[in-house]
Amino acid sequence: MAATPQNPAASAPRRKVSRHRGEGQWAAGHFTPLNGNEQVKKDDDGLNVRTRIETIYSKRGFDSIDPSDLRGRMRWWGLYTQRKPGIDGGKTAVLEPEELDDEYFMLRVRIDGGALTTRQLRVIGEISQEFARGTADITDRQNVQYHWIRIEDVPAIWERLEGVGLSTVTACGDTPRVMIGSPVAGIAEDEIIDATPALEEMKRRVLNNKAYSNLPRKFKTAISGSPVLDVVHEINDVAFVGVRHPEHGPGFDVWVGGGLSTNPKLGVRLGAWVPLDEVPDVYEGVISIFRDYGYRRLRNRARLKFLVADWGAEKFRRVLEDEYLGGRRLIDGPAPEQPVQQWRDHVGVHRQLDGRYYVGFAPRVGRVDGTTLTKVAELAEAHGSGRVRTTVEQKMIILDVAEEQVDSLVEGLEALDLTARPSSFRRGTMACTGIEFCKLAIVETKERGSQLIDELERRLPDFDQPITINLNGCPNACARIQVADIGLKGQLVLGDDGEQVEGYQVHLGGALGLEAGFGRKVRGLKVTSKELPDYIERVLKRYQAEREDGERFATWAARASEEALS
Repeated sequence: MAATPQNPAASAPRRKVSRHRGEGQWAAGHFTPLNGNEQVKKDDDGLNVRTRIETIYSKRGFDSIDPSDLRGRMRWWGLYTQRKPGIDGGKTAVLEPEELDDEYFMLRVRIDGGALTTRQLRVIGEISQEFARGTADITDRQNVQYHWIRIEDVPAIWERLEGVGLSTVTACGDTPRVMIGSPVAGIAEDEIIDATPALEEMKRRVLNNKAYSNLPRKFKTAISGSPVLDVVHEINDVAFVGVRHPEHGPGFDVWVGGGLSTNPKLGVRLGAWVPLDEVPDVYEGVISIFRDYGYRRLRNRARLKFLVADWGAEKFRRVLEDEYLGGRRLIDGPAPEQPVQQWRDHVGVHRQLDGRYYVGFAPRVGRVDGTTLTKVAELAEAHGSGRVRTTVEQKMIILDVAEEQVDSLVEGLEALDLTARPSSFRRGTMACTGIEFCKLAIVETKERGSQLIDELERRLPDFDQPITINLNGCPNACARIQVADIGLKGQLVLGDDGEQVEGYQVHLGGALGLEAGFGRKVRGLKVTSKELPDYIERVLKRYQAEREDGERFATWAARASEEALS
């Protein structure tokens, strides 16, 4: 039909009409799985895989594991297959999952709040020696990760861990992950409020609870009553930050929607003050919003940060109050105050509220081993302590040390290469698992980070400014590269001979705290692993030469010329 004034549509190009599927939000009635991950979760709850591990897979071996369990549901119990040795980073994105899988597992032990007894730490160390070839890395979320775990040994490991009150439940997967908390909760002299009772109640409500075992993606939680802001609250899905309300006293400021990876976003304040006994209700409300309204259609948009970005803080708070708190209105409250100190890792010797001391110390980039952890437990007990802590900076703390025992303890730690008096480089360098074990990684990180510490200590022995250097093996930011002073994202780069070699894209001037922000990327700035010490030495010397009195590296990096940063 020819187009006429009475029928103008006839001349318009035809468009394909497709049915709108929404974002896969359950609250909007979209229950049909829209991708393979959602189908796997609908077919069987991830918590149920434990029975199959105990009764089938551990008895019949690796080859008996159903693929949907192997690369899906086993994460609900802290298990990932590790990378097969000998596969270089150039093949990470090319090979199929089964080609990358080794027949061994990483097993993550969740340590909520970083809280351990020396008995628990000893058991962690013994399991490492007996089942994990000595491996036991401390993560930047206060967990411990083993490698080289055989499926045949998993039930025995669970029995040993659970015998001392530890677990691997929902340490991975689309679940409530470990709840990070201040490692000095209840003991620090300057603490605003002890969050421990709320943390324990949050765990009781959601762990092993099938009401929260099928979330759109992982859900990360932080809570701390410390004024030093020691739980990286800005990059968690939900965070509770200790504040003092001018009328109601100590409580918590609520943040939602933080996260890094390839699309980083800082959390936003809801502007709400919550008393200690109401924190679990608010927490349960936020995680329920994520479950019901979170985006499930596209996996790369399935984190809470995308929902918060679309809704905004005002709508999020309104839905939380109206639909999940029974119409209860939260009290408006103040933001946290700017912390005085730049280091927030609790390293060093510090007086406790009860007059005793805690001693924070620095392993190398979180890499320890089972023998060392067992010796730390013994050392702590020999100096009167029964409690240790892990931190979000891959560090450790021994609590409850009498003043007369402090010097001896510090000496004992030094003998284990666990210094309580680290250089800025030892204190501030962090690294993810890297290509040694991780199937997503492109480059090596742990050994590179350790070598970098030694090299920078040799080259810049007098450098004493706070500095964070974070190495990540891929773009996923497990080591928080975007919020480091110097963030190093692993990738393959061209060497002098034109061939691809391991290297890093550089991010400069990121920070957390109330001046939080993402580091800048200098155009075209990529560094080979071999060039890394030279590059960092050059940039830090320029910082020393150009900085103003009291100026932090991040502030200088924000104003420095690209030439100075190259």
